Amino acid sequence: MLEYAQKLTLTPGEMVEADVAALAAAGFSARDVLDIAEVVGYYAYVNRIADGLGVSVETWLEAEE
Repeated sequence: MLEYAQKLTLTPGEMVEADVAALAAAGFSARDVLDIAEVVGYYAYVNRIADGLGVSVETWLEAEE
């Protein structure tokens, strides 16, 4: 699942049916796959909107070094 999420995040144009088939082979249902894709897509969308609007990181979050 994490490999799928990473690929969908970093290289969405390279997603193929085999990526979904791998999740199914690992025991994920069709609904699970949809949920995974929707969550990954939602976070990508929200982050791009925030970046595009110049939204700052919440002050309570620790900065990564």
